[in-house]
Amino acid sequence: MTDTTPPDDPTRTETDRPAVLVPLEVLEGESPPTGTPDLLANAHVVLLGYHVIPEQTATEQAREQFGETAMAKLEGFAGTLAEAGATVEVRLVFTHDERTTIDRLIYEHDCLAVLVPNSTERVEEVLVAVRGTVGIDRNARLVAGLFAGTDVAVTLYHVLDDDETTDDGETLLNGVKAELVDRGMDPDGIEVVVEDAAAAVDAIARHGEAHDAVIMGETDPSVTTFVFGMPSEQVAERFLGPVLVVQRERPEGEAEE
Repeated sequence: MTDTTPPDDPTRTETDRPAVLVPLEVLEGESPPTGTPDLLANAHVVLLGYHVIPEQTATEQAREQFGETAMAKLEGFAGTLAEAGATVEVRLVFTHDERTTIDRLIYEHDCLAVLVPNSTERVEEVLVAVRGTVGIDRNARLVAGLFAGTDVAVTLYHVLDDDETTDDGETLLNGVKAELVDRGMDPDGIEVVVEDAAAAVDAIARHGEAHDAVIMGETDPSVTTFVFGMPSEQVAERFLGPVLVVQRERPEGEAEE
């Protein structure tokens, strides 16, 4: 593991920054897409380079054969992120099971979110889809941690459930907005939008087209089910920009397990 901290960043400590996991299949040619350094400039990035190996191959053997090449690539990516302002930890893992590895690293590093890495030309407008499945505090910690003190405009967006009224949705989003303002964000840069839509994923992807990035909570107890499952694929493929998935806080018993 390697830590990379930008030299001229006296205002933010690592503990002030939201931790974001960025998983890359480093030996398959994956790299942080265009716009990732700007999006995560105020984050503590856990840069996970991983490579899936056959069951019959020992991880030690794969590391000895490919580790130096993979780490050189990761160090280069880490340097680019650090130049933008992020602090970076580098992890290189050879694994037989990518989902288990990513899930473990999320909780090992107490990551608030996982990046589904698509490219963006700029980071000026961000859609935050609030579904009520992740606590307001975790959403607010990520959004304010990344964008407080910047010129990024944030749209808080909520699709009504069957038993919700518009007033219910506005109350939810205004609570998130108040939390963001308490954490240093400009209220004039936060818009609140409530919509009654038949399919939440379709609505999020549609609204995302007018934004540079999407932040949304996981929809399943396991964040890796979301990251690799249908909801994220639908949003990320239709939206084509980066998606930050805020994961739930793992219950104490599950974390110990």
